[in-house]
Amino acid sequence: MLTTVAYAYAMICCCVIGFQIALIAGAPWGRITQGGQVDGPLPRRGRILAAVSICILAFMALSVLSIAGLVVDWPKWTIWVALAVQALSALANWITPSAPERRLWGPITTVMLLCAGYVALSA
Repeated sequence: MLTTVAYAYAMICCCVIGFQIALIAGAPWGRITQGGQVDGPLPRRGRILAAVSICILAFMALSVLSIAGLVVDWPKWTIWVALAVQALSALANWITPSAPERRLWGPITTVMLLCAGYVALSA
């Protein structure tokens, strides 16, 4: 079960990374990201934030996979950092002023939080 949950978390991270790449490339999804303040494609600052998000998501996915024993052996503390960041992400997506963003990302980031939490507490 641990392996399945870790892989599920990593796959969701890959999907979210794909979303971030699309934002960087100019996808007109500003209403469902970064507070929903932009109609259409994100401005340069928003695209830079999307690029930073990719790095954070990759770290979090690798941390979860590592703690589950599926990739290189990272220190145990990395899972707690990933879990904290994931908790903040879930909270931010539930309290965003953008209703479309809340409806899309609230549930997704909550599932991610549950997966990361399961791995952290099981490993």
